[in-house]
Amino acid sequence: MDEFLFHMESYIRSGGVVMVPILGVSFIMWMLIINRVYVMRKLFVKNIPRAEAGELVKENRMPPKKYQGANSLLVREFLSSRTGDRQLDGYILDETVLRLVMEMDRYLALIAVLSGVAPLLGLLGTVVGMMATFDVITVFGTGNAKAMAGGISVALITTQTGLLVSIPGLYMSGFLNRRAHNLKHRISATGMYLRRFL
Repeated sequence: MDEFLFHMESYIRSGGVVMVPILGVSFIMWMLIINRVYVMRKLFVKNIPRAEAGELVKENRMPPKKYQGANSLLVREFLSSRTGDRQLDGYILDETVLRLVMEMDRYLALIAVLSGVAPLLGLLGTVVGMMATFDVITVFGTGNAKAMAGGISVALITTQTGLLVSIPGLYMSGFLNRRAHNLKHRISATGMYLRRFL
C-alpha cells in the first residue's frame, strides 16, 4: 500500500501544477455522479404500481414506507400539499410533477461540463510541459535529455490524466441522462394517470 501511494505521489508530482485542477475536477465530478446514482437508484427500486398509487390518491392515504420509488415519491409529495379542491389539486399535481421532473436533471449538466473540462486541462498541461521543454532547449540545447524529460513528462502525464478523468465521466453522464429521461417519463405518465383520481 505504501508503495502504491509513493507511486501515485510521484505520478502527480511529475504532472506538475496542472494536476491539481484536474484532480479537483475529478473529485467534484465523482461526488456528483455518486450522488445522482444513489438518488436515481432509490427511485427505481421498490416502486409502487401505478394502479395502487391511484387508489392511495383516491383514498387520500400515504404510501407505505417500504415503497421508495418515483411513483411513491410523487404520491407523497402531492398528498402533503393536497387541498381537497379538485381544480386546485390539479394545479398542485402538475406543479409537483414539474418539480420532480426538474429534480431528475439536477447536476447532470455540471457533470457533462466537468467531464468536458478535464481533457482541456490536460491540454493546458501539454502546453505548459512543451513550453518548459523549449525553455530547456533554449538554455542547454538538445544535448541535455534529462532536463528535457521533465517538460515532456508534464505534457504526457497531464494529457493522460485529463483523458482518464474525462472518458468515464462522459460515459456516466450519458448513463445518468438515460436514467433521468426514464424517470421523468415515469413521473409524467403517473401524474397524468393520477388526474382521474382527484
